[in-house]
Amino acid sequence: MNAAVLALGRNPAARLRAARWATRMQFLALGFSAGVWGVHIPTVKAHYGLSEGTLSIALLAVAVGAVMCLSWAGRLVSRFSARLVVLVAGLVLCAALALVVHGTTLLALLPLMWIFGGASGLFDVSINAEGTVLEEHSDKKVMSNFHGMFSVGGMSGAGVGALLIAADVPPAWQLAGLGVLLAALIACASVFMLPVHPQHPEHRSGYRLPRGTLALLGMLAAVGLLAEGAMYDWSVLYMQTQTAAPPALAALGYASFSAAMAATRFTGDALRTRVSARRLLAASTLLAAVAMAAALLARNPVVALIGFALVGIGFANVVPILFIGATKVPGVSPAAAIATVSSVGYLGFVLGPPLVGSIAHAMSLGWALGVVVIGALLLAWGARRLPT
Repeated sequence: MNAAVLALGRNPAARLRAARWATRMQFLALGFSAGVWGVHIPTVKAHYGLSEGTLSIALLAVAVGAVMCLSWAGRLVSRFSARLVVLVAGLVLCAALALVVHGTTLLALLPLMWIFGGASGLFDVSINAEGTVLEEHSDKKVMSNFHGMFSVGGMSGAGVGALLIAADVPPAWQLAGLGVLLAALIACASVFMLPVHPQHPEHRSGYRLPRGTLALLGMLAAVGLLAEGAMYDWSVLYMQTQTAAPPALAALGYASFSAAMAATRFTGDALRTRVSARRLLAASTLLAAVAMAAALLARNPVVALIGFALVGIGFANVVPILFIGATKVPGVSPAAAIATVSSVGYLGFVLGPPLVGSIAHAMSLGWALGVVVIGALLLAWGARRLPT
């Protein structure tokens, strides 16, 4: 038995079950924080009097903080345990969220955004590392379910934030209150996470420069996150401008994609049990490519809604599959592998919105969203290189 199992005591099955539920709550908390933050981006813009250009600098600080801290994640998890890194990073994340509207200048906001991004990145890698170890030592696959909880958290955070804004609750009170609640959830859940992760002498725990299989997986993650971000940012506008859908119907473009993605993630573990990761990734991303192409060609609001839902289904298991694949690369610890793939993947997340916007400005939004089709086809092609 390895160290992770030995440290669980006399009833490892019960401890593993508790750790799985604790990790679900951590994914929920991370998603909730992202949803709350997304709702309050306009609040931050108004509070600091930012233009679109200066707001983009603040958002870039979040991404830069995440990418920089990802280089430390594997080493920190190996040295201090995922449980401790999750606790500290989670509390820092909550504090940054609670304090985000207490500054007065951009110079005060930027370091806070860097801290928020860095804490989010460390938290993300740590809970994914925990998830891969739990899947390895459980009698069933669980990673897609964990990512489903992230999706539920994101929708819940956005919904709660929208309700509080509609109720005219002051933003500072909202963020402080939600930050405290999230901190309590993270602290309580961390108690039940695994005390240690198995250590392999031949595994490097530090950050690896992307090369070989890790570089390929990172590029595939970047493509997936670019396409996913394009759907989040541009689907509603596409419905309005390209299909002439009324505002209420157009708003369902984002909802159909995100809801289908969340629902599919809860069935993803069963699919991964029955279908090989390579076949599942190839088939699901081909579905996304065909569905998105149909939605763009038809320019019909109903067809677009159905197509966007199928795209959500197709992309739902991309990140869990790529993260699990990364942990199977020889000679690298799970946390370091996930950190490496995540750092490259974040480039797609950062570069996606301006890329789509630039193509839309030069041509049209319909042509710009063709990057989703291209991204899905690239993922289907890359599936054959997935480690097994």
